[in-house]
Amino acid sequence: MKRWSFPSVSGVCIRDPYFAPRIRRNRTATIPAVLALLESSGRIRAFDMNWKPGDPDEPHCFWDSDVAKTVEGMALELQNSPDPELEKTLNDLVRRIISAQQPDGYLNTHITLVDPESRWKNLAQKHELYCAGHLMEAAVEHFYATGRRDFLDAMCRYADYIASVFGHGEGQLRGYPGHQEIELALCKLAEATGQEKYLHLAKYFIDERGQAPNYFVSEGVAPEKLFIQQAHKPVREQREAEGHAVRAGYMYAGMADVAAATGDTELFAACERLFENLAGRRMYISGGIGSHCAQERIGLDYQLPNDTAYAESCATISLVFFAARMLNITGNARYADVMEQAMYNGVFAGISLDGKAFFYQNVLEANEQSVPSPELHFAPVRQTWFSCSCCPTSFSRFLPQIGRYLWSVSAEAVRLNIPAAGEYRAPGRYIRVSGKYPYEGAISIEFPEGGDFEFALRIPGWCRRWSLRKNGKKLSGKPVKGYISCGRNWRCGDVVELDLEMVPRIVYAHEKVHENAGRAVLMRGPLLYAFESTDNAGDCLSSLLIPEDPAAYRVARVRGLPAGTVALKAAGFREVRRSEALYGTTPPALRKCTVTAIPYAMWENRGPCSMQVWMRKFAGERHDVIK
Repeated sequence: MKRWSFPSVSGVCIRDPYFAPRIRRNRTATIPAVLALLESSGRIRAFDMNWKPGDPDEPHCFWDSDVAKTVEGMALELQNSPDPELEKTLNDLVRRIISAQQPDGYLNTHITLVDPESRWKNLAQKHELYCAGHLMEAAVEHFYATGRRDFLDAMCRYADYIASVFGHGEGQLRGYPGHQEIELALCKLAEATGQEKYLHLAKYFIDERGQAPNYFVSEGVAPEKLFIQQAHKPVREQREAEGHAVRAGYMYAGMADVAAATGDTELFAACERLFENLAGRRMYISGGIGSHCAQERIGLDYQLPNDTAYAESCATISLVFFAARMLNITGNARYADVMEQAMYNGVFAGISLDGKAFFYQNVLEANEQSVPSPELHFAPVRQTWFSCSCCPTSFSRFLPQIGRYLWSVSAEAVRLNIPAAGEYRAPGRYIRVSGKYPYEGAISIEFPEGGDFEFALRIPGWCRRWSLRKNGKKLSGKPVKGYISCGRNWRCGDVVELDLEMVPRIVYAHEKVHENAGRAVLMRGPLLYAFESTDNAGDCLSSLLIPEDPAAYRVARVRGLPAGTVALKAAGFREVRRSEALYGTTPPALRKCTVTAIPYAMWENRGPCSMQVWMRKFAGERHDVIK
């Protein structure tokens, strides 16, 4: 079923103005900062197995996953470029992790040290299989980065032990993960080792979920709460994206992996239904998913509040994983559009430009009434750490693998999904991309060594006008599923030039998204724009009216953001109240002003501020205008 795959991380180099600086800071700032906090919080020390009751820093049930994701990020960084010091730190940490493995293959610091009697007895809450999955992903990337099998073999032992515990055999448990993740991890383990038994275990966990009698009900979960863990019905029968957003995204990605590897068309049909519901009715324009703080869950259709949006950083990353898999199975650029939307906007809003501070919750509106809420993980400024620090550690592993999503490859062809500047190398293939995407639409693709393979480009769904030339001659043709072929049999020095019209556009929400009635957002290329009080003279952004005509906006620069960042400015209005009364019959006047918007992913990088994405628009309403 699977048509395409992503290239190895080591085969891609990114040199664009948007991704590349963030990736560099992951190695120099994010991973060192996260490692220090993992150590000081006791997460890494837990693997030394010295903790005892009464000691500080009691290992939590999800702590192992935080360490595993950071280990995975370090391994991915090594695949991007060698670093002996980083490799030594990584291998030392891997040895500490392996030393905690029990004789039967089990590896979980919380259960072993804190609650040994509860092994496999509370799957719905204890995160055992979730932590196991992240450890497996880390082991696979460590193997690819170093060629060493110690971690990989340890995780194979763990997976073999898990396979002996769960299944349909006599004496086996019919359980499955409370927090999904191991499903996609087992598929990676199967690919890395060539052992199909791990794929079969992943398929078991997916197919058993939600079957009757319901395993989580037997553990004490109330039937009405099963949807939070996507266990309310078998996954093949699920038609709407529901429940905890991160768990959903990981599960859907695992479903897609299993469907692709086994040719399971029924399971893939479920993936298609769930994706269309999620991206078509339950996704923020930023690419964020999960609209409810309570239980971190996906809302109903069109239920997308702005100032209370949850849109957890991990959830947006999980959507990228899901969309990327659907792209490679179908070859349809529809999925690349969503992947790009989430990557450029929702994902990068969650991490500061210096790589050291994070949003757990990614709102689309923050004002002077937004107050810190540790319980809901939201504050109007990014935090360096959280008691539940899944998001910082997710960034440490996501950033270094961005390059793999820019391209899709097969034995006969190469596709450029996102035209960020950089290079792709593989035997017989060397392609170099130049340009300043996403800020500019002029893209040059060179073939310095020629090659015999088909090459195709994605035409983004947001682009209304585009042109394509090969060695200076215009190429005609229509995109098929969003991709246009540029030919094959490349000669050394061939050049393809793609020009995407990069103009501002005004985007409106579906009428059922009640919070956005009478409002619109500003976009340019793949970027979503936001209005900050930093540039718009005051906290009351709700009083601004922005022009509805896209031609009114001009490209500009603002202080405090990286060189080359494209801001947008226009002549707008600010409503001015004529009375201090809370209510009154006198309409407000309008004062002319300049409105300024910056890429949403860069908000709150110049100090605390108010921010708004969905803005009221001005289209000639009758108001008094004052100077």
